[in-house]
Amino acid sequence: MKRVGLLGQWRRAAGFTQDKLAERLNVDRSTVHRWEAGKSTPQPWQIPLLARTVRRTAAELEALFDGRLDDRQPETLASSPTGSSADELRIVYLDLERRYDRVPSSTLLAEAGQHFARLDHLARQFRAGPQQRDVLTLQAETSTLMGKLVWDASQRRDHGGARKYYSQAAAIARRLQDPALESHALLRSSFVDLYGTKDASTGLALAEAAARRAAPVSPALASLALLHAGEAHAMLGDRAECERSIGLAQDQLAYLDADPATDLVSPDQVGRLAGSCYLELGQLRRAQDELEAVARSLGRRQKSRTIVLGNLALSLIRQRQVDGALEVLDQAVDELEQTRGGGGMNLVFAAARELKPWRREVQVLDLQDRLLSLMAAP
Repeated sequence: MKRVGLLGQWRRAAGFTQDKLAERLNVDRSTVHRWEAGKSTPQPWQIPLLARTVRRTAAELEALFDGRLDDRQPETLASSPTGSSADELRIVYLDLERRYDRVPSSTLLAEAGQHFARLDHLARQFRAGPQQRDVLTLQAETSTLMGKLVWDASQRRDHGGARKYYSQAAAIARRLQDPALESHALLRSSFVDLYGTKDASTGLALAEAAARRAAPVSPALASLALLHAGEAHAMLGDRAECERSIGLAQDQLAYLDADPATDLVSPDQVGRLAGSCYLELGQLRRAQDELEAVARSLGRRQKSRTIVLGNLALSLIRQRQVDGALEVLDQAVDELEQTRGGGGMNLVFAAARELKPWRREVQVLDLQDRLLSLMAAP
């Protein structure tokens, strides 16, 4: 039985090489090759994970491996009047996600908006069937991406715009009965409260709801949600609950091998969130140690790195290590000139305000000049 056409097509449409799919599923590349060549089949327990990873249903994969669906029954790609298929639009989405962390969100908004409109048009053409599920899944993911872009491009000021997209993503996820998609939308919505309106109680409730929804299906999302719940507890001054949430998040990391969302969380991210928690709790040396380790490991031109550097600068300033803080802030501004990440921008300016007692020193004046140039840049 030949399967390479459909299974390979589904894999490529989901944005995976054979190597990457094997890595995600924790199998050898040769195993994926044998599946696609029809020389072996996955174990029953591997089917749900494989289905989710290649954006199909478990029933479709079972039909494919049972011989009820093969190359002699190719799927017809759903095409919109503009010629964009669901698979083509997924490739566009994956490219936007890849670029999100490395370029200013404002430069992606127009392109993402056009992609969102094409996807919305395509979604209206399907009322049932696997193609509808594929399109709705991509629509939910794109809604979450749009919320990220709108909020980041507005320097984390357009709370309403971001919430609108996250709410749409969560509603579609509930319609699909996809707890992982819903969890991601809830978690992103919690960020608006935690880091935008500074409503830690509401942010905590959303982060904990995200963790509960993700727990049965995605250890990665559950871990990430618990880390942000820990930060919410830290904002509320509850050290014990903060430590408990971080511990629970670390426990989830043991199960990441079986999770297609594993790229959402890493030891670096655990350190970043733990450092932020300790900063909120006033444990400055502990925060510094965590954040310095993460800053060394993160690559350049990443929006997440500017957040780490901003928090690290705050921990150093509050320990009156001004020279070290200024060195870190210079690195952060270097990054912001390329990415203009809203979270990092806000933290860097917050750190600069805490330098007020040293405002007449030459290095501080130089930093202020760089920040004014950053604000004036288009």
